[in-house]
Amino acid sequence: MDNVQAEEMIQYLKQRVLRNPNVAIDPETSLVSSGMIDSFALIEALFELERITKLRIPASKVAPSDMDSVRKMFETAQRLGKPRKQ
Repeated sequence: MDNVQAEEMIQYLKQRVLRNPNVAIDPETSLVSSGMIDSFALIEALFELERITKLRIPASKVAPSDMDSVRKMFETAQRLGKPRKQ
């Protein structure tokens, strides 16, 4: 995860998922365990993570704890993601 990717994901979460551009989120902010993001929003976040990383991430292998922070999202993408076919 580079800073640009992290910031892109944070902005997406603030604007599209939480619909609150003023909420404070950093790469370590607990999103799922704090109740900030629910299981439905996780699917949206996973699709955006795939777009940002250009990886295919099998949803069936992703647990809510894997998506609890932006840092964990990118770690999960690196661990489970496969390059997308062109």
